[in-house]
Amino acid sequence: MSPRRERRELPLALGIVVRIVIALAILAVITHTLARPFVIPSGSMEPTIMTGDRVVAQVVGVDGSRLERREVIAFAHGQTWESARIAEPDALTDAVRTVGDVLGIGPSHHAHTVKRVIGLPGETVSCCDEQGRLLVDGQPLDEPYVEHEIPFAPDEQDCTDGGPLSARCLPEITVPEGSYLVMGDNRSNSADSVSACRGRTGDQECAARFVRADQVVGTLWTRWWPLPPGDALRD
Repeated sequence: MSPRRERRELPLALGIVVRIVIALAILAVITHTLARPFVIPSGSMEPTIMTGDRVVAQVVGVDGSRLERREVIAFAHGQTWESARIAEPDALTDAVRTVGDVLGIGPSHHAHTVKRVIGLPGETVSCCDEQGRLLVDGQPLDEPYVEHEIPFAPDEQDCTDGGPLSARCLPEITVPEGSYLVMGDNRSNSADSVSACRGRTGDQECAARFVRADQVVGTLWTRWWPLPPGDALRD
């Protein structure tokens, strides 16, 4: 008989470490290539997405340069939409953020914001027509998902130079190539692309801000909390 081969086993502590490393590597692959979880921190998308919702954004199959109007996206940025990452002077916290960058969850060098795509590259967006609707390339946009809109009384306020302006009014804004104009569904409480431009006329300059295609992380897919799970976008 051949001598019995002894099975070599890793020490318990080392085996646990190896399993943890493998699990974290799998998690990193999932969050960077398939899907990424987010917590909704504010009410800017209510009632479509509620504050505190735990949602998952689809990463796989999402091309940031080929988004469609009305898609709800998650995008990454630094302290401002224009900055690439969050600067962290504390070495320990910076290391924690680096781990979050790799894993795709927890604190990281990027903040994430969720908004709805309204203006595509090269289009112009303005407000409003006589019914108070947004205009995209001069055509009114129907938005049944907006329930908390900024007041607009066409008999008393309009978006021309001749009378008092509604806060809903916007001058004509052109979306740069490779970028998107995004807005929150809760228009009365949303720091979005046009928040610095509201209540202005075409003669007044404003600093609109846009989301670049390379900032897009994914499109919202599903909600896992609160229970029961369902579509990330509520009816």
